[in-house]
Amino acid sequence: MHKHTSTFIWGLGIVLLLACGPSADDGTGAQTDGGGGSADANGNPPTFADATPQQALCEKMDILFVIDDSGSMGEEQANLATNFPLFVDVLNGFVSSAGLPIDYHLGVTTTSVSKNWSIGGLIPDSQEGPDGALIDNECTMPRKWLERDDADVPGTFSCVAQAVGGANEEMPLEAIRLAVRDRVMDGQNAGFFRDDALLAVVVLTDENDCSRMDNNFTVGLTDDVCDDLAPVDTYISALDQVKGDRGRWATAFIAGLGPGDCSSDFGNADEATRLLSFAASAGDNAVTSSICDGDLASALGDALSTFEEACRSFPPIE
Repeated sequence: MHKHTSTFIWGLGIVLLLACGPSADDGTGAQTDGGGGSADANGNPPTFADATPQQALCEKMDILFVIDDSGSMGEEQANLATNFPLFVDVLNGFVSSAGLPIDYHLGVTTTSVSKNWSIGGLIPDSQEGPDGALIDNECTMPRKWLERDDADVPGTFSCVAQAVGGANEEMPLEAIRLAVRDRVMDGQNAGFFRDDALLAVVVLTDENDCSRMDNNFTVGLTDDVCDDLAPVDTYISALDQVKGDRGRWATAFIAGLGPGDCSSDFGNADEATRLLSFAASAGDNAVTSSICDGDLASALGDALSTFEEACRSFPPIE
């Protein structure tokens, strides 16, 4: 579902302006903001520290950006890099109910997944990608991901996040599955994902999802690689299994919302029907924002608001 929510004012006093509806009464006489938390007597939005004691709050977030690196994404990647310092400023203002800064991991992979296929059994074709592995894009990285205390987190992320020339058949859902399962099992992403952290995934793409789990397949002469795809629910189930509970992961899709194609100063974007279906099935911990808004600041704000709400109700680890 597509949400328009107001972001929260954190310790640094950073504000992202989003389209949001009027405040509502929560039944106790308190006014609630667009994200569902209660405002204080002065009308200020809530912070993590405002949560009631019986709420289980996460102390950690593992944030994975899955970025479309196809040739059409140069301008979108540049806009992401422009707005990312504000994203980090707000993220650095997150505090737990104990008043401690949220311990976050921040990593990047791409929508490119390696596949080999044959067209009509006669013409071989293929594409290559990191297959969910965290990338460094030849940037100076202390490890395969960034943490709060690292030097110049925004600048380093901006370096890592800008790369084009990847696969033309974008497979963000398959990249997520590989990142949290296969790349953990083979050690490439070891240490990034933590059992007691909220898994927060941001997908940025201007194409519909083309995820399939098979390899070395054949497509007909008049068929397309994206004609026989893995069910969307397969990827929801994979995240549920990895995290053990639907409440321990959240997703934000920045893509074409439809109906039909959309366009902006960035260019054109196809309607991301499979990502929209994923978000609708995943529930409240998923948000979709338009890549055709012309500026990604609002979309990043939507993502942070969704992650904050997910963190408020993070199920305790048994």
